[in-house]
Amino acid sequence: LHPFATPEQLVMPGLIGLLAAVILGAPIFALLGGAALILFWGDGTPIASLSLTHYSMVTNPMLPTVPLFTLAGYFLAEGGASRRLIRVFHALLGQLRGGPAIVAVIACAFFTSFTGASGVTILALGGLLMPVLLGAGYTERSSLGLVTGSGGLGLLFPPSLPLILYAVVVNANAGAGAVTIKRMFLGGLGPGLLLVTMASLMGIWLGPKKQARAAPFDGAEAWRAMWAAKWELLLPVVAIAALFGGLATPVEAAAVTALYAFVVETFICRDFKRAGDIPRVMAEAGLLVGGVLLILGVALGFTNYLVDAQVPTRAVEWVTRVVHSKYAFLLALNLCLLAVGCVMDIYSAIIVVAPLIVPLAMAYGVDPVHLGIIFLANMELGLLTPTVGLNIFLSSYRFGKPVLEVSRAVIPMQCVLLIGVLLITYLPPLTTFLPHWLGR
Repeated sequence: LHPFATPEQLVMPGLIGLLAAVILGAPIFALLGGAALILFWGDGTPIASLSLTHYSMVTNPMLPTVPLFTLAGYFLAEGGASRRLIRVFHALLGQLRGGPAIVAVIACAFFTSFTGASGVTILALGGLLMPVLLGAGYTERSSLGLVTGSGGLGLLFPPSLPLILYAVVVNANAGAGAVTIKRMFLGGLGPGLLLVTMASLMGIWLGPKKQARAAPFDGAEAWRAMWAAKWELLLPVVAIAALFGGLATPVEAAAVTALYAFVVETFICRDFKRAGDIPRVMAEAGLLVGGVLLILGVALGFTNYLVDAQVPTRAVEWVTRVVHSKYAFLLALNLCLLAVGCVMDIYSAIIVVAPLIVPLAMAYGVDPVHLGIIFLANMELGLLTPTVGLNIFLSSYRFGKPVLEVSRAVIPMQCVLLIGVLLITYLPPLTTFLPHWLGR
């Protein structure tokens, strides 16, 4: 009834207490939502705006693409698709120098593009890919680094969840109408292929110097492997044809893809033997999506406070006054995003940081789709940050290795991805060519 201080005076102690709670283990949504509540309360703004912004996010008409594409990926990961696809890639590429590493990179990129969660790829494919690499003569350290580093390579390929969320969030907050889901999908193809190629070359370089004579290409085995996995190999064709062929909206394309994956894994390949398998897989996909939506909703409230406080406007004024070169701005942007990727998960960063940097980039004439791919490529690199990257923790858990050992193992892959991020940043046509050509 008689507070000892005004709400404005209690903002900083409240934020410090909240930060201490997060350090002690409170979840990320508590930090973002709690910070928004404290700041709105201290500013005298009704805190009901937080729940209203959360509601506006989860009722966005494009948002159903997120759980539907994620569910399709989970059907693949939990069924026998991983074994069949790895068999295909190994039959086609295993005879090449560094073939097992190329197989690992492509398989991880394929699965991550559909699940939208690189950690799921490491957990689902790690046990299958590690024996393949070790059997081909790769050291345990190189094998660990390749599997861990390849987990995030699919984030730039359609229908990756971060690509969808970035388009939804930026359009909702910054009004950059050119950032559609279709243009983000097209923009990610070139940079995604670049990173996969560079990771494959790294895998070849890390391979055994004295490689045993590889078995010759077996056309019959390749045909048998492709025939066994024909339904899974058609899944990207179904998704891309429905979306880019003008046959369906993004939500409808996602629904068709999820239904196709369900029918293939359940009735055609019969990978789910028990009646409880389907509800279990759907529940696991729902847990991932539900967690993402919870983070997105509260983070959007925090972003709204920053917008109300005119943080983006002041940032544009300050940066344009201090930094005069577009290339210097892009370098500073990469350094900033790398720091963000070290401390925030990709979904929180999309909500909180993306709406703030879009006005800055537009002031320097950076294409909004190009900015989105730069953003996501940096977040992908942040997953491998030594000792703090999410994929390092998941790999440590999956393979029973100390975090420091995994951190050392991913250093070569991290260097490759860093070079790739710089190429993506300073070669805009790599990203913008397809959206300008096909994205109309």
